[in-house]
Amino acid sequence: MFFVSQPEQAATWWAQAMNTVAQHEDEYSFIEVGELEIGFHPNDDGRNPQGSSTVAYLSTDNFEEYRTHFLQLGCTMHRGPLEVSATRRIAQLTDPFGNVFGLDGH
Repeated sequence: MFFVSQPEQAATWWAQAMNTVAQHEDEYSFIEVGELEIGFHPNDDGRNPQGSSTVAYLSTDNFEEYRTHFLQLGCTMHRGPLEVSATRRIAQLTDPFGNVFGLDGH
């Protein structure tokens, strides 16, 4: 779940980034990627301020390809990339809505 000021816009952006369709129900928007649902809910400065979500990591066999893909879509680097082993790299990026997410792969 990402807490954002514009759930529909965030879901639409992520749908494009992940090659899927955004779905909207009242204040809540979401996308489905395989068996994973990623939700976008209006932020609440008192309980769930924007950018305070848990950092979810997307696993990939094409780390650099996906890192470049997200950077081209307007993300910025938050942390890394870091080589954590000879076969594994991780990085955190910030999407255009202020949410931090991670990539994990090689």
